[in-house]
Amino acid sequence: MSEASTCTGAQLIWESLLREGVDTVFGYPGGAILPAYDAMVSYPIRHILVRHEQSACHMADGYARASGRVGVVVATSGPGATNLVTGLATAMLDSTPLVAITGQVGSALLGTDAFQEVDITGITIPVTKHNYLVTRAEDIVPAIREAFAVARSGRPGPVLVDITKDAQQSRSALDWEAAAPKRHQRHLPAALDPEALAQALDLIRSAKRPIILAGHGIQLAGARAEVLSLAERADIPFALTLLGLGAVPATHPLSLGMMGMHGEAWVNRAIQEADLLLALGMRFDDRVTGKLKEYAPHAKKIHIDIDASELNKNVPVDVAIAADLGDTLRALLPQVPVADRSAWLDTIREWRGDSAVRDIKNMPDDGHLYAAHVMHDLWRLTKGEAVVVTDVGQHQMWEAQYYKHDGARSLITSGGAGTMGFALPAAIGAKVARPEAEVWVVAGDGGFQMTFAELMTAVQEQVKVNIAIINNGYLGMVRQWQAMFYEGRYAATPILSPDFVKLAEAFGVHGQRVECRGDLASAVAQARAEEGTALIEFKVEQEDSVYPMVPAGAALHEMIRRPNALAETGSDPH
Repeated sequence: MSEASTCTGAQLIWESLLREGVDTVFGYPGGAILPAYDAMVSYPIRHILVRHEQSACHMADGYARASGRVGVVVATSGPGATNLVTGLATAMLDSTPLVAITGQVGSALLGTDAFQEVDITGITIPVTKHNYLVTRAEDIVPAIREAFAVARSGRPGPVLVDITKDAQQSRSALDWEAAAPKRHQRHLPAALDPEALAQALDLIRSAKRPIILAGHGIQLAGARAEVLSLAERADIPFALTLLGLGAVPATHPLSLGMMGMHGEAWVNRAIQEADLLLALGMRFDDRVTGKLKEYAPHAKKIHIDIDASELNKNVPVDVAIAADLGDTLRALLPQVPVADRSAWLDTIREWRGDSAVRDIKNMPDDGHLYAAHVMHDLWRLTKGEAVVVTDVGQHQMWEAQYYKHDGARSLITSGGAGTMGFALPAAIGAKVARPEAEVWVVAGDGGFQMTFAELMTAVQEQVKVNIAIINNGYLGMVRQWQAMFYEGRYAATPILSPDFVKLAEAFGVHGQRVECRGDLASAVAQARAEEGTALIEFKVEQEDSVYPMVPAGAALHEMIRRPNALAETGSDPH
């Protein structure tokens, strides 16, 4: 389109998206956004029609996490916009770059309680990095350009642009260069502090028992190589947060595994005994630290994060560096001495002991199908090369424990918000972003029922994902808490499910059911061979629990371990 000519605000939306490199949007039409949808047909941008706007937001989220690009979601005003809120909160807590474009009633109707009028910018202030209400066509391009800049920059996150219907219908000239976003001083990253770098180097040199805490920020910063160089040069083992899985390889010799509430027991013990923690792109979430007063009591702490608000927020640290992680490590690495910390690594190996039961040869098969079997065998059968998108609950933790993620962006999960129903739509978004990748959904029977209507989206859009439903007949993680802390009163946690195989068939999707481990490999092979989306329902042991577990409010070393009686009977696959 010529920049000399005027065009409608609706056309300006798509012109802006096209120039931002957008090729796919996820959305659902409605009255207040209809001018934009009418203009859309003239632009080479793929639109994925979802069955619910929350799912559209999760799809844009999965697209962004799988690709590293900004995800885009479109919705109408009122309930269309409010249905995005859970997805925006999910993206905000997990630092996903996302732009949401919503229609709004005409500017003359604002504040009149018009049909489908909702103050969506007011509602979404806490769950977006920024948002905009646009009432004039000439403001559309500047708002969208700045929205993308804000979504991408610093610590990524979601941005919402709410555009009135009359702004979409009126006309304005397109001046792309004049609409370039201006970076305010407060948005510019601080220069590296030589004194802070020197203090960090002194702590690294003198440490005898250091550990790197590897978070999601490593992936967002593209600092995988720098983190591995630091670990290998200084001989420092690394533990991973849930969202850090895949940021650095799980099978690396210095990888300890996941930390925190359901992390490995030896990892949590090592953190508690460490004399130095190097927290890289992580935020000391409560699920990672346990009781703060007793967290890593012997350790000096270095925290590097691009978001200055995270520094000293939960855990006071000795050296706080607010900067890009890659830039910081590139400045540090030439001065980090080569070290041998074999004594510390040997100590951790002793703590690990015989916990190699996660190897398949040590996992007993007593006729029962455990979720751990499914996760471990799925890792083995896919050779760890799949992109796995999980829902939230016990299956999420078993996946984190048993599927070893080596590849970057190979695990997509809702960490901060813990959003049930996330997996299926996010997986569709991930597959659209990376059509060459093998994508698996891992979901519980409860969470899957929240968004299974998106099976029809996968069919209509010809998107192939493989789905593993871990069906234990309960809201499993809530049931586990009830068993451990509420005297076994299973209030509202037993849940009935439809026949998932028949449900799949109703959507035109291949469906199978597996009830014993011997049938698992053939079912996975069949699902992978299907041209379209395929679903496997795994009927697993109902009252199994995730171990170890740090109870809420307990210190990191105060883990509940799997009862010895189970381990001694040989019926425990963990």
